[in-house]
Amino acid sequence: MAGLIMFIAALLMLGIGFPVAFTFGAVAMIFGMVGSVVESLSDGDGLLGSIEVFKDMFNFMPYRIFSIMESRIFIAVPLFVFMGVVLQKSKLAERLLESMGMLFGEIRGGIAISTILVGALLAASTGVVGASVVAMGVISLPVMLKYKYDQSLGCGTICAAGTLGQIIPPSIVLIILGDIFSVPVGELFHQAIVPGLTLVGVYIVYILIVAYLKPEVAPIVKDESGVSKFKQITKALIAIFPPLLLVICVLGSIFAGIATPTESSAFGCVGAIILAMFYRTFSFSMMKEALAESVKTTALVFAILVGATAFSMVFSYTGGDEIVENFMTNLPGEKWGFIIFSMAVIFVLGFFIDFVEISYIVLPILVPIAAKLGINPVYLAILVAMNLQTSFLTPPFGFSLFFLRSVAPAEIKTAAIYKGVVPYIIIQVAVLVFFCVFLMEIKPMLDASHGGLFNFLLSLFK
Repeated sequence: MAGLIMFIAALLMLGIGFPVAFTFGAVAMIFGMVGSVVESLSDGDGLLGSIEVFKDMFNFMPYRIFSIMESRIFIAVPLFVFMGVVLQKSKLAERLLESMGMLFGEIRGGIAISTILVGALLAASTGVVGASVVAMGVISLPVMLKYKYDQSLGCGTICAAGTLGQIIPPSIVLIILGDIFSVPVGELFHQAIVPGLTLVGVYIVYILIVAYLKPEVAPIVKDESGVSKFKQITKALIAIFPPLLLVICVLGSIFAGIATPTESSAFGCVGAIILAMFYRTFSFSMMKEALAESVKTTALVFAILVGATAFSMVFSYTGGDEIVENFMTNLPGEKWGFIIFSMAVIFVLGFFIDFVEISYIVLPILVPIAAKLGINPVYLAILVAMNLQTSFLTPPFGFSLFFLRSVAPAEIKTAAIYKGVVPYIIIQVAVLVFFCVFLMEIKPMLDASHGGLFNFLLSLFK
């Protein structure tokens, strides 16, 4: 029961408000010391023997930390974060929202649709959820309120659009999952494009349906600028082309095999700086702020990683991983029992803890079990990434909800934000279920029975 008690203790400390990295590290140290004393006393070695047990428990810790720090995969984390922060500070979101709003404003629900499209482009270029939600909350939400959009629809759309950066490459989540699942990050980027675009498409369909059934929640915005449609399209293309070109270069170099994700992230940083110069927003003070934010974000990820590593080691030493493995492998339905249960656990944990903690605490236990059941690690990683995306929306601790609350006008009630994200959470779960069936059953069957034709058509699509 020690492993279960450890997990519950960590969740309670997080609920009280203790910092995540220190919580997992402290729980590991406390339970490690208690466990070593209990084991040494039960073996008749006395308290001095507990020191040796404690040392055995944590002997591997320095090697694990150094292997993390030396991993080339993780070099991409600060670089992609820096790229996103520079683009965010170059007022990219403002330009995109302004031009997209003019294009789609005359469609019922057009401002919400433009918010989703801009969120997708920001996801592919910046990938920073907080920056995307805040930028769209500051710019798009006041426009929606001005034209009498339903508050819940507007808030939910902004939160959902901002979280697309968790599944659309280049995504920090996918980089972390690449390390945990021991699969190429480039392959994860490649496989995540279709699920990400599917979410974008389903979001837009949902907005169109709601706007059609309830016209009052998403009114048509009359164009009073007097600018011709041709000039609007031209302005939109000018705003979209530079970041789109950067995205194509960064992701295209990975998919074509020209560069690794780490190399392409460095190229993306250079491209972001060039775009900032092109937009005339580059300054050394901006660079200093971007570097500081990148260091903070990266330090947070690695601090959590070290604490989670200590937690996992003690959890394994107490035999908790064996109990979990026996339970998961004996579930009815074998593979499908494992997938349904693990997806449900990750989804529920997303209500309370962040995706980084879930990734480094829960997934290392699940990955070996998935391998024994013969589950494709790339497909499982994509499903986990889609599931982790919901953790940014699910109350009470969804980060997107907090980001939007911090910039939303006083007239927006917190209840309206929570209510607005519920349909998008349901959409994400529905799309997750679809891809569970597709990736685990339909795609392997198509590959096996119609391999030649299917692969040929897939190569044309790629």
